[in-house]
Amino acid sequence: MSELVRFGVSLEKTLLDRFDVLIREKQYTNRSEALRDLIRRELVHREWQEGKDVAGAITLIYDHHKRDVMSKVTDTQHAFQEAIISTQHIHLDHHNCLEIVAARGKAEEVQKLADALRSIKGVRHATLSMSSTGREIE
Repeated sequence: MSELVRFGVSLEKTLLDRFDVLIREKQYTNRSEALRDLIRRELVHREWQEGKDVAGAITLIYDHHKRDVMSKVTDTQHAFQEAIISTQHIHLDHHNCLEIVAARGKAEEVQKLADALRSIKGVRHATLSMSSTGREIE
């Protein structure tokens, strides 16, 4: 475990009050945990901006009855197979499918994969959840 360091932070009372409301809403046990989470989130964001090795999850919702959508999703995944760790396909109802793509690699490549999947006609919604490989964040 890493060494813990205490430090002081000065904030306006109204800002701290709003932060405390946020902490309660997000169910943090204390301010330190909330601050650690905010710092880690910014460090992960920096990893993506700097093009480092990253990990992420791409979530797609699409109508599998749309012409060629499933084959285009599969073809796109094959074109980016170096970045894909795993996929999961879930049938939500008669028309809609949920596809979750776990990806790892250079940030630019994972972003290109997400953009390519998002742009397929018939994909109703797509999100990229950016994360870290954990090597740079503690």
